[in-house]
Amino acid sequence: MSVRKKGLLNAGAAFVVLTGLVAGSFGGMQAIANSRQNQKSSTLLAQGQQKTLTVIFPTRKDAPDLQTKANRVAEFLSKELKMPVQAKVADDTAAVEALRANSADVAFLSSRPALKAEELAGARLYLAEVRPNYSGRYTYNSIIVVPKNSSLKTLGTSKATLEQLRGKRMAFTSPTSGSGFIFPVGELVKQKLVPNRDRLDSFFSQVVYGGDYSKALRAVVQGQADIAAVSEYAFNAPYISEAEKSQLRVLYKIPGVPAHGVAIDDDVPAPMREQIINAMLKLNTAQNNEMLRGLYNSTELVKVDHNKHLAPIREALKNAGIEP
Repeated sequence: MSVRKKGLLNAGAAFVVLTGLVAGSFGGMQAIANSRQNQKSSTLLAQGQQKTLTVIFPTRKDAPDLQTKANRVAEFLSKELKMPVQAKVADDTAAVEALRANSADVAFLSSRPALKAEELAGARLYLAEVRPNYSGRYTYNSIIVVPKNSSLKTLGTSKATLEQLRGKRMAFTSPTSGSGFIFPVGELVKQKLVPNRDRLDSFFSQVVYGGDYSKALRAVVQGQADIAAVSEYAFNAPYISEAEKSQLRVLYKIPGVPAHGVAIDDDVPAPMREQIINAMLKLNTAQNNEMLRGLYNSTELVKVDHNKHLAPIREALKNAGIEP
């Protein structure tokens, strides 16, 4: 890894290191999983006297009690790989920084952080999550939602349908959300309705950011916005209640949003990388699948080509005029 890519840590990376993410290394001595390394153990790991693999599990709204569930997966991987594996829970930004700092080796990431991990750490996505509420198995839709009684209709062409949004109050999820901002803005640019993300105020009468899927959808339910952009899987519990869902309908779908997946740092040697991939694929089997489902409600992990899988988010970012 070049110094340019993995040189200085920013404040987020420093925080990750200070909270106990130790440098990953390979070739184990014993099979253990421990998310709380004491100072002596961390020193031994850093000195290379004991080898370990560190996996980051990003926090998500639909993943309660994640540390406990991640620990179970780490214990399973430890037995399969015959080396210590530790599970760390952090957000996407901290996960990317940990990969860049060589204080983590593997991370579950959504599509845009996966691009950032490639840029900063040389990490690549090797596996993608399959969920029953993904329309494309390991891709899903970005959806534009309106009140059930809205006069807006799904018309014969994409441009005609989206043109109806002109002058409306839009609730995006957040400026960093793929399905809740990047894909819908990219679609508006693609249909030549706006030139880029900086001109949204010339198309919508108001633009607000809910901060998460639930708040964006509730802005429409509560009459604070006319439309919202979210992921298709957010159109269900735990993001909104059945009563709230009954007041909404989907106006427009943008397919092809890449599913979250598993990224592995480029410092991991190819033979070890294959062992990690094969071990994780064993989570698909009947006897192990409960552990996988417990993490993020995914039912299967499948091999994907990094570039092909992330091509749609690259295109959406380019159309929207957003740096990866």
